[in-house]
Amino acid sequence: MQSNTKKHFFRTAAASMAAFLLCLTFAGATQTADASNKKAYNKGYRAVRKGDFAEAEKIFRDLLHKDAQDIEARLGLSFTLLKQRDLQGAYDNAARVIMLDPLSARAHALLGSAILGAGEFRLSVEEFKTALSLNENEALAVAGLAMVDLYENRLSLAVPQLRKAANIDPDEPDYIFHLGQAAARSERYKEAADAYERFLMISPKTDFDRRARILGLIDFLRYLGRQGSLYVPSGEHRASVPFEATDNRPVLQVRVNGEKEPLRFVLDTGSGMSVISDQTAKRLGIKPVAKGGMARAVGGGGKFEIVYGFVSSVEIGTVKVQNVPVYIRKFFDSHIPVDGYLGLSVVSKFLTAIDYGTRRMSLVRQHQTDELEPWTTVRRPEGVQGLIPVSPDDGSVEVPLRTTSSGFLSGEVGLDGFDKNVNFIIDTAASITVVSEKLSQEEQLLDLLRPSKMRVFGAAGVTEDVKLLQLPRLSLGLSKLERINAAVLDMEPVNETAGFTQSGILGGNFLRHFRIYFDFARGAMRLEPLNYKPKSAETINPEVVQTP
Repeated sequence: MQSNTKKHFFRTAAASMAAFLLCLTFAGATQTADASNKKAYNKGYRAVRKGDFAEAEKIFRDLLHKDAQDIEARLGLSFTLLKQRDLQGAYDNAARVIMLDPLSARAHALLGSAILGAGEFRLSVEEFKTALSLNENEALAVAGLAMVDLYENRLSLAVPQLRKAANIDPDEPDYIFHLGQAAARSERYKEAADAYERFLMISPKTDFDRRARILGLIDFLRYLGRQGSLYVPSGEHRASVPFEATDNRPVLQVRVNGEKEPLRFVLDTGSGMSVISDQTAKRLGIKPVAKGGMARAVGGGGKFEIVYGFVSSVEIGTVKVQNVPVYIRKFFDSHIPVDGYLGLSVVSKFLTAIDYGTRRMSLVRQHQTDELEPWTTVRRPEGVQGLIPVSPDDGSVEVPLRTTSSGFLSGEVGLDGFDKNVNFIIDTAASITVVSEKLSQEEQLLDLLRPSKMRVFGAAGVTEDVKLLQLPRLSLGLSKLERINAAVLDMEPVNETAGFTQSGILGGNFLRHFRIYFDFARGAMRLEPLNYKPKSAETINPEVVQTP
């Protein structure tokens, strides 16, 4: 009996030892797999840091091929696709992580970033706030909310939050780059230059064009930092000047550097900085103060050299703005020659009204106490036709405006057949509305192409045989026009630097049907329909058009 008990004990002990050894074997295998995966994750993120996104994507996809529920690999893939502006791919992978782990702060931040990149502001804010409720130090969410503030012109909030994101993750170059943008927009030129220099130290060395542009920008920012205050308004507190609009663009008489002879400048809400032609700059003795890199443009199908200049003053009627940075570049249009483009940074110091009916532009010095003054004393049109009124008295409507990273005004536009609004640049310097090539391929627009073609003058040159389509209805806020012609152009040069997707440009053939009031401090624009029936696009078919 004792012998049998002893044998049973040894058999049990042997079985237990075998099971224990088997557990050790599995544990060892799991630890080896975990170590192998961790090594692969690190390798993938290193590839991202080097700018080798193809290699990073391959690494993360290989991991997911082995285990489709590998959350870390899917987060890495989402981040890699976001870097490549594959917004749909980044969104899909982040959403799959949230299905597996609803409490993943990183996944919510990635989802918010993809949504923001597509221009869906409200939903992106919800995701960023969810991420921060789960992890208050999720840098991607901190930076995401800061970018929303930047786009919606809350610069005092954007700058400190981007500083915070850069402190949480000092190795992520995007946070540093965006800090440079926000600091420059806030006229903190030294901080902006410092941020861009730091960006060049940690960013991938493979993006040669971008690095060349930033080197030139740093030189320009250092120069601006030595000039004292910029865009200083002086002269009278208000002015009213006439303008021409033969091709739907307001062309003003402007005096530069105190010269007696006025110059022809296009009012350009599609550009942050003003631009002066190389010929005019040479004639006035305006020399480059910095240069560097090449820029791409909508229309022209190419690149142009970035050259920075500086003028001591710009006078519009009786108002004056001193210390004005400008771009200097070649102008290609001889159809309607102009000397320059008056950018947002000059007119944003004023409440600005553009009346396409009387063809006059009015400026009122910006003060908090008179923000609404021009909007409460305007003439009210009667018998408005061809537009859907938005108020019982005058059909006027106020529309919120955003500003892209690159300094363009952007508003939400409604198109027939689309459930959601899309973002268009609001551009008084574009003679015709533009739809992006990508949007033109949507099913709702495929049958709207017209047989005629257009020639487009852009910053980089001339584009021939541009496709034209006719939009059945286009709305900004609740103001709507029917049968609007639109040129089809590649918007990728804009979207590479805009921060959130722009699907088109709202040009002069739409804007000319309104009196427009810009309150840049409040980030708002008011539209008043003119007192006549808008013409259909059948009679708006220019052979030559202008784009930014």
